[in-house]
Amino acid sequence: MPESNTAPTILVERVGVFETNCYFVYPKQRGTLYIIDPGGDEEKLLETITAFPDAGRYQILLTHAHVDHISGAGAIAKKLELSCVYLHPADHPLYENPENALLPYLPPAKNLPPTQWPPEMADFSIITTPGHSPGGVCYYFESLNSLFSGDTLFSGSIGRTDLPGGDYDSLMKSIREKLMILPEKLAVFPGHGEQTTIGIEKSFNPYLAK
Repeated sequence: MPESNTAPTILVERVGVFETNCYFVYPKQRGTLYIIDPGGDEEKLLETITAFPDAGRYQILLTHAHVDHISGAGAIAKKLELSCVYLHPADHPLYENPENALLPYLPPAKNLPPTQWPPEMADFSIITTPGHSPGGVCYYFESLNSLFSGDTLFSGSIGRTDLPGGDYDSLMKSIREKLMILPEKLAVFPGHGEQTTIGIEKSFNPYLAK
């Protein structure tokens, strides 16, 4: 087990057949470890938690409710003895829908814990970004200069809107009016793919560049 002073601030594990980015975010001054979008490979994620031996509390934050972002939530919550995960209410119907699956690759998630909203927000702010799904959100950790954008914004791309509940116009409005106004040097950690910044996407993302 690592020494406590070597615990990372942000760690990513890619999980599942769609290589969803599950983020472990640890603002050390507060002692809460945030687990964002545990989308599968539960044993791998539980092992990763041991890299944060000083964490005194845990929260599971979901950016949205598509199955590739929630599949590990039940097992992680049970192991950590958490009573809930945090998910925007507009995505509750999707979260609870037994047809929320990507067959044959991902069956419906099992043993999901209850949801609550909003989470405690001492370490971050919430930016609602509907479009990819009705209840999509981004988590903005200003002290870490980090935005966790789920499937709203990617490096060089944007979230798809052809799934149930998706809406292209809403997504573009969310990105342009809520994300592109953030600092250009802000690091963006998306739900899939590589890290980017607001400035890079503003200049080079083909959906956004002027």
